[in-house]
Amino acid sequence: MDAKEAAKEWKAGRFRPVYVVYGKDRYRMRQFVEALTEKLLPAEERELGMVKYDMSETPVEEAVAEADTLPFFASRKLVLVRDASVLAAAQGKEAKLEHGTEALVAYLKQPCETSVLVFQVMAEKLDERRKVVKLLKEQDALIAFQELQENELLQWTVKRAEEQGRSLDRDAAQLLLARTGTNMQQLAHEVDKLCLHAGHGGAVSGADVEALIASTVEEDVFALIDAMASLNMEKALKLYAELLLRREEPIKIAALIARQFRIMLQVKELEQRNYSQQQMAGQIGLHPYAVKLAAEKARRFSAQTLGRHLSKLAELDYGMKTGRVDKTLGLELFLLSLAA
Repeated sequence: MDAKEAAKEWKAGRFRPVYVVYGKDRYRMRQFVEALTEKLLPAEERELGMVKYDMSETPVEEAVAEADTLPFFASRKLVLVRDASVLAAAQGKEAKLEHGTEALVAYLKQPCETSVLVFQVMAEKLDERRKVVKLLKEQDALIAFQELQENELLQWTVKRAEEQGRSLDRDAAQLLLARTGTNMQQLAHEVDKLCLHAGHGGAVSGADVEALIASTVEEDVFALIDAMASLNMEKALKLYAELLLRREEPIKIAALIARQFRIMLQVKELEQRNYSQQQMAGQIGLHPYAVKLAAEKARRFSAQTLGRHLSKLAELDYGMKTGRVDKTLGLELFLLSLAA
């Protein structure tokens, strides 16, 4: 089952007894739960009809017992369970609490008709070796919320503006994504801010994004690397000066440059093994959109050049941290050396 299918069922007045939402995209997971709450419980019933549990503090048997109890002063009961150990591999403090999953298995076979039990699993994957997970999969109760791809993020951004009676062109959406990153909570906040500025029926342009959304250090470092690749040292030094004016530490800037070079080197190596960008993202541990940007920049460097730059940056980092090299001047000299 996916979120769209679930929403269609709610519209028809049908609610499943159990939902399990999991994945990297916590923002859309929260949206799913909020939408379910609005559809299931009238506003006046939510205080008495909704119960929350955290599996790091409470055994799952208590949540099951609550779901198996008839609601009081409400037409239905919504039991929300925050979980990181019952349905996924436990980590940290969650692993210390023992859960009797037999009670959950028994409940799934004969759930209460007036209750909806929702597990919000704070993990990218479920532990499919567990009996309870296999049963939930058979019942089609699992809904994965993986990170959206670049095109999906752009479409989602444009659609959010349209829902507020504004238009947002694709170029402006791409610039917004570059500045905000792929965190959907932050992206939603910035879209709402731009829509407020545009007014009802207005249009959000790239110029609006430039004026209202501050560029991140990572974006400026990316632009700095782009200028370095083009041997446009005037632009590179100007960007470096602007970062210093914003009181960014040269050691931090050098570390970010090194990180981008390292990612580009990894991308080049994985491209030689015919990895797709999706596979690269999983291997490196980045969002596919970040991998796409790195791949575009990596084409302008050879693997040997990236390796040399990383070696120089390692020496520079050591020199700056030990006081042998002036931080500000040292990084500036490194940038100038690239044009030599």
